[in-house]
Amino acid sequence: MTEGLTDNTGASVTVRLEPGDPVGSYVVSLADGSRAGRADFVDLPDGAAERIYFHTEVAAEFGGRGLAGLLVRAALADSIRENLTVVPVCPLFARHLSKHGDEFVADGGVFRRPRPADLALVERAVRTGTQS
Repeated sequence: MTEGLTDNTGASVTVRLEPGDPVGSYVVSLADGSRAGRADFVDLPDGAAERIYFHTEVAAEFGGRGLAGLLVRAALADSIRENLTVVPVCPLFARHLSKHGDEFVADGGVFRRPRPADLALVERAVRTGTQS
């Protein structure tokens, strides 16, 4: 869990990992515990050290507070700590890495462009709840 974070209004928020099989999420919550948004991912099967980030959303009533950016940065920091290659299918992750990819790599991160097989994996995981 990432603590000590504040949004653009100065309010305290936390970002925590909610592992899942097959879909996991990073969830951003307000100080009162209210869930404000999430970034969803699928890990590649067979122990491959790659994580596909495919969807990020923040509830409309929390828009403009920078919560999506906090989710992206927390997820990418965890990816570095866990030695995972990031596959940015989500446009927000792709845009962030397009702008800040050099910094991410300098900090020890690795990312690659999505492949058709990655998109198929995400589709299967979301539709059926399995990776195979």
